[in-house]
Amino acid sequence: MTKLPITRLLAGCVLLTSLAAQGADGIPAYHDPLLELTIDTEGSNYQFERSSLEALKVHDPIEGFNRRVYRFNGQFDDYVYLPVVNTYQMVTPRFVRTGVSNVFANLADVPNLANSLAQGKFQKGARTTARLLFNSTLGVLGLFDVAKAMGLPQEPEDFGQTLGYYGVPTGPYLVLPLLGPSTLRDTTGKAVDWSIEDTAAFLDNRHYMNDNPWAYGLYAINLRYINGFRYGSLDSPFEYDQIRYLYIKLRELQIRQ
Repeated sequence: MTKLPITRLLAGCVLLTSLAAQGADGIPAYHDPLLELTIDTEGSNYQFERSSLEALKVHDPIEGFNRRVYRFNGQFDDYVYLPVVNTYQMVTPRFVRTGVSNVFANLADVPNLANSLAQGKFQKGARTTARLLFNSTLGVLGLFDVAKAMGLPQEPEDFGQTLGYYGVPTGPYLVLPLLGPSTLRDTTGKAVDWSIEDTAAFLDNRHYMNDNPWAYGLYAINLRYINGFRYGSLDSPFEYDQIRYLYIKLRELQIRQ
């Protein structure tokens, strides 16, 4: 769950990357701790060509740790995060939730603008500038997304994408507590993007949030509210591997755009 939330990823079955180094014979049973499910991968339903496995490999040197964090995120989601989000939906009207989402989206346009300019995407930067001006004025500090109604949808650009645009490698795959899939490059990018917001003199939301600690809670609730992904929704014993693979491919696509 990143700052720009991860959309629900739909995919076909993807094998464990860790099986890539093994032959078709004698493959051990695989245990997914998140689903608490053991599957005998010697069965014909789980036999895949070695070449296919190699093509799907993702650099995940701390996979054991990442899987434990993934499991923690799933359990936190079930027992804490989603119940809070569901309560939030029950006690607030839709227009209030939409307004809250719009305010945080407007704040996110500050690093979007900075990263568009850093990549030389000046037309996109101009559109994001217009979004900030329209939504911060006519939209009452972003409460209403009037820019979208005017044909200016949000165009996300983060510092992880900027680093990728200039050829910085992804680095190892990481699963961040509560935030979900990432890489070393994208984690660095998140820190930079938050710093950009922090130093934006005309939209210093961190200063406001420091003075109003409840705003951090609202930010976290909104972050999960707008993210449609649900752990276990892929109904697959290889969910971790699917998410890992598709996250990397999604980031590659975003960098190329």
